[in-house]
Amino acid sequence: MAGGSGTSSPPDVPGGARGSSGAGGSSGAGGAGRRPDRAVWTRVDGIQGASLDLLNARIARRHYAPHAHDEYAIGVCVDGLETMRYRGERLYSAAGSIVVIEPGEAHTGGPADQDGFAYLCLYPTAELVGAASGWDGGLPHFREPIVDDPGLAGRLRLAHRSLRLGDDPLEGESRLLEVLGAIVRRHAVRVPPGEAGPHGASGIARAVAARLSDELVGPPTLAEVAADLGLSRYQLLRAFRDSMGMPPYAWLAQHRVARARTLLDAGHRPAEAASLVGFADQAHLTRWFRRVLGVTPGAYRNSVQDRARRRPAS
Repeated sequence: MAGGSGTSSPPDVPGGARGSSGAGGSSGAGGAGRRPDRAVWTRVDGIQGASLDLLNARIARRHYAPHAHDEYAIGVCVDGLETMRYRGERLYSAAGSIVVIEPGEAHTGGPADQDGFAYLCLYPTAELVGAASGWDGGLPHFREPIVDDPGLAGRLRLAHRSLRLGDDPLEGESRLLEVLGAIVRRHAVRVPPGEAGPHGASGIARAVAARLSDELVGPPTLAEVAADLGLSRYQLLRAFRDSMGMPPYAWLAQHRVARARTLLDAGHRPAEAASLVGFADQAHLTRWFRRVLGVTPGAYRNSVQDRARRRPAS
């Protein structure tokens, strides 16, 4: 999630900077003695009238499948080295730096070497990021997803911790808004409303995504969508992949995961959520849920419910 160099070559990372406890899978070559992959999701309510998701993860073996978020993903690597594919480039992410993924942009993520990596991430909406920046209209755009700003990285870690612990909601929200505003003012440029409107491949991709989203449980065939748009299947596939960074079937699967996540938040069981969003069964949902979010649907549901039970009544 976070980056060090922003180049296609891994940065030099001193051996002592990795910490004494590397992340690791529970099986496979070189995995003995290392802790298993771990991803803990936390939801915080009442942030500018909305919810905010937080992630705390240590990854040794898992590689996230290409996916996109409806929100910004703003994280900081706290140990090790990550590699990710974003905007057509292979990036490397070292401890102490920040990475920003913009809404709707496909990306991957995984360990760059056998020692794994650990990171913290939060997922603010575009409205929240815009409000924190104090800008009147326009979306913050980060030309460089890798942000080398150690001071801000430290502030981001403090905000994440304060929000996750929940001991003082006012402190957590204040730290969050301050660090979001600072990241935008120092490292983003404003995109005027309408400037990034869809056209060409982007317009085709958005039309296909809208159709798939509307027909989530019984999606149309590639031939049907292509015919409706006056395209060949090859033209549709190429335009969609060029714009979204993944083929339509993969986009549909990660979109189903996002919809299933909303249902789990509302109290549905994983098997119910799987059926309602179009997965063949709970096992199919679980495979994609782990590839996109790093945890099983059941573990995610339990973490959200545990947080709700711990929250003091207002």
